[in-house]
Amino acid sequence: MKVFTVRLGLIIFLISIFFQSCHVNSEKRIIIENENIRLEFDKSTGAFLALNDLENSLELINHNVVNGLPWEVNFSGSSEIKKLTPSSFSYSMPNENQLILKWKNFKELNNDLQITATISLDDKSAMSYWNINLEGLDGLEFSSVTFPKVEGLKDFGNEKLAVPEVMGELISNPREMLADLNENMKSWRYPSSRLSLQCMALYNPEKSGLYLASNDTSANIKDFSFTLDTLNTITYKVNNFHTVDPQISSYNPPYSAIIGTLKGDWITAAEIYREWGSKQSWSTNSRLTKGLVPDWVQNTALWMWNRGRSDNVLKPAAELKKSLGLPVSVWWHWWHGCSYDEGFPEYFPPREGKESFTSAVTAARNKGINSIVYMNHFQWGNSTESWKNENAILYAAKDSEGNLKTTAYNKFTGNSLTNMCIATQFWKDKYSGLCDSAVNIYNTSGVYMDQACRSRFCFDETHGHPIGGGNYWVQHFGKLTNQIRSKISKTNNSALAGEDCGETFLPYLDMMMTLQVSRERYSGVSSTETIPFFQAVYHQYGITYGSYSSLVTPPFEELWPKEHAPDFQEQPLDDVFDQQFLMEQARGFVWGMQPTIANYHEFLKSQKTEEIEFLFNIAKVRSKGMKYLLRGKFLRSPKIPENREELTISKLSIYSERRGENVSTYYKEFPTIYSGTWKSDDDCLGIALASITDQSSQIDLDFKSSEYELPDSGEIFLITKEGKKLLTTYSNGNIQINHLLMPQEVCIIEIIPSNKI
Repeated sequence: MKVFTVRLGLIIFLISIFFQSCHVNSEKRIIIENENIRLEFDKSTGAFLALNDLENSLELINHNVVNGLPWEVNFSGSSEIKKLTPSSFSYSMPNENQLILKWKNFKELNNDLQITATISLDDKSAMSYWNINLEGLDGLEFSSVTFPKVEGLKDFGNEKLAVPEVMGELISNPREMLADLNENMKSWRYPSSRLSLQCMALYNPEKSGLYLASNDTSANIKDFSFTLDTLNTITYKVNNFHTVDPQISSYNPPYSAIIGTLKGDWITAAEIYREWGSKQSWSTNSRLTKGLVPDWVQNTALWMWNRGRSDNVLKPAAELKKSLGLPVSVWWHWWHGCSYDEGFPEYFPPREGKESFTSAVTAARNKGINSIVYMNHFQWGNSTESWKNENAILYAAKDSEGNLKTTAYNKFTGNSLTNMCIATQFWKDKYSGLCDSAVNIYNTSGVYMDQACRSRFCFDETHGHPIGGGNYWVQHFGKLTNQIRSKISKTNNSALAGEDCGETFLPYLDMMMTLQVSRERYSGVSSTETIPFFQAVYHQYGITYGSYSSLVTPPFEELWPKEHAPDFQEQPLDDVFDQQFLMEQARGFVWGMQPTIANYHEFLKSQKTEEIEFLFNIAKVRSKGMKYLLRGKFLRSPKIPENREELTISKLSIYSERRGENVSTYYKEFPTIYSGTWKSDDDCLGIALASITDQSSQIDLDFKSSEYELPDSGEIFLITKEGKKLLTTYSNGNIQINHLLMPQEVCIIEIIPSNKI
């Protein structure tokens, strides 16, 4: 009994010590929380110490690693100030869901700078909203503010990082990826091809993770980044760039950063972001939403991406259209009179001559084959005569030191392309005039604006735009496309396409080219895989197309030095890579993209029969399910057993930009069955399926109609290239589907509620 009493007393003592410790810790921390999330800050400094997922009882930050404040003020290069140290900190809580933190009296300054951060919690969700305001910037060489800065993010285990880099990338083991990079850091810029929307997720799919975003409706330039430290914790930052102005006295980014906890995966993150993004002006004013995308673009069953003269482009397209029996459109490179990647913008006259080119384009268009031609939307070759004669350097984008942004894409000549500033009227007039010629003189159906969907800084004060950060680049891209269209009659039914994709460009482009469906073909294999992040959010607001998917070796630009030309151009690739082609096409199909084949030739029908038949099946099935695969809303697919198979992967450029490089071969397991689920405007459901294996696969689906907000009863059909047939019916809210998917079958399982029949 005495031993028991002693032990009980010891337990009570330890419990009391524990609660005293908790009490002491809570006294040293500012806490703001709701039912889902708790944030804690140091009472004496304002440092961000804790982020807790209350629903899943997880602490996401190691507070012992935190050694800074949740912000950094960044100064331009000539400033000697590298860091600010406040000697005064205070806070207030106007209500239980809002916290205001204030810092002032900075030791490095002799002015009245005050930094105020406001953190607000959502009433019903695990989201927090972060805003910052800087007052008293007079005389400071201020360039940007990093906010929020979240240090000490723990390893969640089995981590995934989902980033909407172009279409989207899912990175397994992101800490390993960071450890292999310079400075152990990776950043992504928005708006740019680096980030097509303002959201990413770091998570363990079995536990919890972070939802990280911003709600900037004006598309101001900002960088998102992750940095790995020596303790294996991650620091997350958002760097917000402001217009450079020595007269500026305050800066308050007109948007919030969002930090929340996430139970789920990248699809969960996309659904959260879509709830906001679908309400923004770029969605409601997208050209697809407003009915401005030409019908021929919407009805394109297959894009053909060939290069060179019309005999190598339009003749194969005519044969392809005849064989397929559906609309084929052409995406055309190397038609221009200048050498690719060095002679821009000296595109005209076409290399085969005005008369031959125009005659071929017109004849093809009369047969229903529309062509969009390549013209880079902001590059000028600084080795060209026009660069000198037109004094183009005056209108080129400049960095903060007055230097040009030049890149030598051409590996053979070493000549560079230079970024032009699209905010200048000179460049708008130049480029829109080129588009005018392409459409109104040469009768093309539109222009592919290479390197669109990205932003640049420009510090040239003579250009008439704000200097440095801001959103002027996107605004002037809109003005550029408006000026282009003002020169083209609406009866021409012309289209503008852009490279990559981006939410803020949806009102300006008719379609967006997303090549990541073929990521392995230019990057090889790694722990990163492509995901349709952008399509999951914005599929019903914009058309995506494009693929590196090819069955032949690359072509060579006839205007490049002949000594670098490979011996075998546009010859069939080894059969071991055929399944890679099927995989790329299957991905694009179930992800709602318009199919594309690169470097098509008629001989492929006899030498790559199965692959071309698979491509044709995709185009035919898609044409029968357009309400899903053109305008449908992305949904999570029902659980389908995942069979994986090792594929032989080729890494080889779409065109010969190398010196003596041969195909690189990789091996990696990939799914053999691909699926994508889409909700139509009339509330029907389409589940797209594509098999890339030579084995039959039993597909057994069992789910509740309520999971997709469908009525309790209806009919289930199978759409194939032959047409549509009834499979079965469902009732009482229980949907059961059993279908034997044949080798390399392409189909859509369609679920039509009773009230729609």
